[in-house]
Amino acid sequence: MIYVTLRERRVFIMSGAAKQEYLAAIKPRYCKASRQEKQAILDEVCVMCQYNRKYAIRVLNGTSQPPDGKNLSRRGRKKQYSDPVILEVVKKLWVATNLPCSKRLKAVIPVWLPCYPSEIPAEIRRKLSAISPATIDRLMAPFRSRYCKKGLGTTKPGSILKKQIPIQTDQWDEQRPGFLETDAIAHCGTSTAGQFVYTINCVNLATGWTEQRAVWGKGEKDALLAIQNIENHLPFPLKGFDCDNGSEFLNWHLYHYLTGRKDQVSFTRSRPYKKNDNAHVEEKNWTHVRQYLGEPRTGAHAQ
Repeated sequence: MIYVTLRERRVFIMSGAAKQEYLAAIKPRYCKASRQEKQAILDEVCVMCQYNRKYAIRVLNGTSQPPDGKNLSRRGRKKQYSDPVILEVVKKLWVATNLPCSKRLKAVIPVWLPCYPSEIPAEIRRKLSAISPATIDRLMAPFRSRYCKKGLGTTKPGSILKKQIPIQTDQWDEQRPGFLETDAIAHCGTSTAGQFVYTINCVNLATGWTEQRAVWGKGEKDALLAIQNIENHLPFPLKGFDCDNGSEFLNWHLYHYLTGRKDQVSFTRSRPYKKNDNAHVEEKNWTHVRQYLGEPRTGAHAQ
């Protein structure tokens, strides 16, 4: 039992179990008390239990039972997504799609659900189609600490050109084609030892146009050749190039290639360890690369 002070008046806050014990102790005394004593007891019960006076009379007379905290039914609507089948399907989809956020998983469910066996009842399918991102977060909360995203990050920050290349955090002009977000995806499996293949992935913000090129290792010249090849195949002129802080991008070869031309290309970078700065290409890393090539190691020492 605790109490708080409201406007210089102490108000007692009792748990359900404490109220039960208190009423069980005071009820025999109330039944034997005189009229004046009952009035005093009622005043005390109303203050201690925060009951309405008429309700307190019914409780002490035995005509109404106080609520039992152990047997109270849950208030509000009944749970619609407590079925273990729903939890199992959502969990499998969440893991299979590399642990996306709830809003993305909400969009994925209608696409993947038709591929599931027909044994799933129609009512379960209807509920899964109508599930909200908040419900997905609640269902997946116990499992988030047990799983981690597939794929290893191999970005090592290049510090030489950080002062020359400005940071870009806000959205670019998505109405004009020509602005690219770029990232390098490592096909290293479970180890970054030795040499392996990388994918240079580019996405245009306005049109969603994507280009991918495979390179051996993270050599600066090989990455530049891949980017040159991507530019030659774009259906629009290159106007902006945004990347992370990896050394395959932050180097003099690419810097001179983009800024040393007559019509300079806007060369910007994201903040270190802030993947949301490059959200457009980060989501394409999964849908356009990982889903096609998977996680196994590609290159030397591949198993």
